[in-house]
Order: sequence, then structure tokens, then C-alpha cells
Amino acid sequence: MTSSSDATLSSLPARSRRKARAAASPPPRQQQQQQAIAAGWCVGTVSACSPEGFAVLSSTLHRNGRRAASCLLEPRVGDSVACMEVAPKELWILAVLQREGSQAHVLRLSGDTRVQVDDGALTFAAPRLALHGDQLEVRAREGRMAVESVELVGRHLRVVGSVVKLVGSVLSTVMDRVNHYSRHYVRTTDGTDRVAATHLECEAKQLLRLSGEHTLVNGEKLVKTRGGQIHFG
Repeated sequence: MTSSSDATLSSLPARSRRKARAAASPPPRQQQQQQAIAAGWCVGTVSACSPEGFAVLSSTLHRNGRRAASCLLEPRVGDSVACMEVAPKELWILAVLQREGSQAHVLRLSGDTRVQVDDGALTFAAPRLALHGDQLEVRAREGRMAVESVELVGRHLRVVGSVVKLVGSVLSTVMDRVNHYSRHYVRTTDGTDRVAATHLECEAKQLLRLSGEHTLVNGEKLVKTRGGQIHFG
């Protein structure tokens, strides 16, 4: 069975039929695709830096450009950089090729950033390592820190743990006020345990016991003992 469109084409002359088929056929794939943006490469020197971007000088070319997202190293004046020009007024700095002098290397990123290692270890090694931020959060299942000397300085220090153990040879504390509460408190000293205070008060709700091979109670002016019953001997 012949369709109506085929019947219409068959009624036309041969030359007209070829033109009609060419008009009805889809355009080639190359024509359907959009033309790629033309871009040019260049190597230049950063002549100026500003919050809006960077000025790059390459032979007779002088353009203002921006740093690409893949260029983590912040360009500085005098750096040799690789650039791509995608438009007369659109220049992108892709990489810093060389830096003269001893300027600091700054890796700058915008927005939230995360470094993730799926398999392996992440190590930072430097003679001096510093962390600066308004907030610092460290989470780990296990932690270990080994340093020769540690100094902590802060207005507030809070340590919370179910088991806390301190082992050392010398412990020195200087406080204006110390408040201690515990359900059970046991202290053992092999040597001398001495308390020097202006006033010393010991209070027990039920039993107060002082025991020793030799017990001395010395009052320079007064020794007073009061009780319902007093037993000596």
C-alpha cells in the first residue's frame, strides 16, 4: 500500500522529488552540534593583583583575568602563569608555572571544602604546622599524641571522660579556688603528706578517725575537747 506522501512525491518531476526529499531529510549530525568555543593559550606574567582579578602581561597582550577553580595556588605579582583566553575580555589563569623569590605559597579555595582519602593515609609534614580558625573540631575513634613539650592556654578548659588517668613524676597546680566532689575518695602517700593552711576544718557526719603509731596534738594556746562521752586509755 502506498502512502499519500509517497503518492504526492511520485506525481512530481524527478528533479522536484530530489529537492523535496532533501528538504524533508534531517540535517547532518555535524550541523546539529553547536560550534565549539574557540580558545587561545598563552603564557604571561602577573603584573597586578586585586580582589576583582589579576592583570597578566604576555608580550603585547595585556589582559585582566580571573583564577580558574582548578588553580589552587594563589597567583602573586611576578609569577609566570599559563592562561586561556576564551573571549576578548575573558582570560582564565589555569596554573602558576614559576615563582621567583621567597613569597609565601597560599592555596585559596572558595566555599566549603573537603579533602577525602578513600584508601590510604593523609600525612602533613612540615617544620612548623599551624591551624587558625574560629572553631576547631576533631573527631576520631582512637587518638594518640606524642610531643616533647605541650602548653595549653585558654580562658575555659573542660575535660569530660568516663576514665581519666594522669601519670607523671611531678604535678604542680596553682589555683585561686578548688572545688572537689566525689562519692569515694582514696589517697595513698608513701612519704610525707603535709597541709599548710590558715584555717583547717575537717567535718564528718558519722565517724572521724585519726590513727597512728605516734599521734601528737599541739595547741599553742588552747586545746579543747567536747563530747557526750570522752574516753582516754
